[in-house]
Amino acid sequence: MKKMYLLLFLFTLTFSVAQKQQDKINEIANIEKKSAHKLINITVNPNTQNYDITYHKLEFTVDPAVYAINGKVTTTYTALADMNTVTFDLANELTVSSVIMNNQNLSFVENGNNELVITLPTTLPTGTSATVEITYSGTPPSNGFGSFVTTTHNNVPILWTLSEPFGARDWWPCKQDLNDKVNSIDVYITAPSQYIAVSNGVEPEAQVINGLNKTTHFHHNYPIPAYLIAIAVTNYSVYNQIAGTIPNQYPVINYIFPENLATVQPQLDQTPLLLNLYTNLFEIYPFHNEKYGHAQFGWGGGMEHTTVSFMVGFDRQLVAHEMAHQWFGDKITCGSWKDIWLNESFATYVASMVYENFDSLSAFVSDKTNMVNYITSQPNGAVYLTDAEATDENRIFDNRLSYDKGAMVLEMLRFKMGDTAFFQAIREYLADQALAYGYAVTSDLQSHMESVYGSSLTEFFNDWIYNQGYPTYTITAQNWGAGQAKFTINQTQSDPSVSYFEMPVPLRIHGANGEQQDIVLNNTTNGEVFIQTVSFPIVSVEFDPEVHLISKNNVVTLTNESYELDKAIEVYPNPISDVLHVQLPSNVSIEKVYFYNNLGQVVLENNTTNIVTSSLSSGVYLIQIQTSEGTYHKKIIKK
Repeated sequence: MKKMYLLLFLFTLTFSVAQKQQDKINEIANIEKKSAHKLINITVNPNTQNYDITYHKLEFTVDPAVYAINGKVTTTYTALADMNTVTFDLANELTVSSVIMNNQNLSFVENGNNELVITLPTTLPTGTSATVEITYSGTPPSNGFGSFVTTTHNNVPILWTLSEPFGARDWWPCKQDLNDKVNSIDVYITAPSQYIAVSNGVEPEAQVINGLNKTTHFHHNYPIPAYLIAIAVTNYSVYNQIAGTIPNQYPVINYIFPENLATVQPQLDQTPLLLNLYTNLFEIYPFHNEKYGHAQFGWGGGMEHTTVSFMVGFDRQLVAHEMAHQWFGDKITCGSWKDIWLNESFATYVASMVYENFDSLSAFVSDKTNMVNYITSQPNGAVYLTDAEATDENRIFDNRLSYDKGAMVLEMLRFKMGDTAFFQAIREYLADQALAYGYAVTSDLQSHMESVYGSSLTEFFNDWIYNQGYPTYTITAQNWGAGQAKFTINQTQSDPSVSYFEMPVPLRIHGANGEQQDIVLNNTTNGEVFIQTVSFPIVSVEFDPEVHLISKNNVVTLTNESYELDKAIEVYPNPISDVLHVQLPSNVSIEKVYFYNNLGQVVLENNTTNIVTSSLSSGVYLIQIQTSEGTYHKKIIKK
């Protein structure tokens, strides 16, 4: 989901084609920001945890010129424990007139706590299914981002809903729980016949005219959480497209305000191209058996309702973001609001990759630069939310952390793993039968990444997802004999929650005659020294030229110190605790290393460059390093 702030909101679909890319990036960054500033009790309602919903039949009667709803919701559910009552989430402002089960009227109460509590005629045993039919009406409350809205466009009434994160109960009785997706839904929208209605899924039959009203039926046959179910009604014009390739083609249906159709058609023509790109990167569009599409609405941004994204305008990057959610957020939904980055960071990063694939590397780098600048505008903040933060809509949808920082963490993960492993892991994550069309938490993604990568990523996830801040690098570079250069890396952290950010560090070195070489230093400790093979004498060094890392205020210094082999041999860390590393130029091999105490006695000897020193007592030692190019001495301190 994306939202924009405007000083004065004038609804328009006109986007300047002459707009500079930098302005466009800033606009998209503003779209990311959310407008809600309140705390809401989002603890999973314990009174709804004793059943699993399998089906909804949703029948709504609405008029976009009238702020009200009449509805009948038929719900089939399975008992997870013996049940004498069944509870649904429903706003206090809505009034239930009847509840029926098997043609029998049931007693119920709206308890003033946004709950509808229904008394069952008999105990429903564990594992047994039942169906209740709830008839209700009223004026929905205005919460969140506008869960139920009537307004106008070009003086024509429009009604639309947007339930993320907690607004579904504002307009229909539901179970507002991320971890209980409804297996399938049928939505029947009855509205004045001059209007066109929109919802999830496809229309399995023709619309039915009844006097001045028209009923439109939509069927969606994939699991869906309550917050992604949506309706919209106004005088839409319909613009049809086709995406995919034979035999897996599917319709793209766009519901557009008539006054904007001609203007936005060129923008909408990007949609099939984007769908095909995502198919090539990940997998076929997850709901290709139904449709994809857009419905224009009056909220300042976009919302990824399954199979039909609701959008104010059709800028390519906004379209790309909401479309990416169909994979990341709709097919696999975050298992808690603490894991919202699995929805929003992925959509942000995938949209950024559109620059990479459709425009140029420089456009991709520019977008990443803007994200890094925003991320590092404050020294702290984690991607993963605390329990307290997960009750704050503004924090859940914080652009700096849930969107941009998480997106750049994915970029760093891609850089660390390499493209082949990264994309394979994402494809396996999306294909996981335990997650597909269900929900995931952060550890699920980590396990898929580790499975393909072949090594633990616990430290990476701890540093970049669960903890806070970013590094600042100070790097010295030095020409170090024929065909070699020496690099020393030091790092400080913006937040004390991370002691050291271990990451590959990319550098680009330049020569006097236009030569250029990219190198990557796998930095794990402070003061780490690297002797690298280079093809030319270095005259300048760029830090992270393609912006793979989250970092700030980095300094790279090229020193003029002359090369001496004695200085080229480094031992670190110093002081040491358990392991001493001996760093040698690539053309020098080690023969023997002797450790002498202050009495001149040999207390340890080794012939490797990684020496376990746990047997040594604390104190000062002289090290004699015998190499293929001579013998050299260093002094170290054992802690």
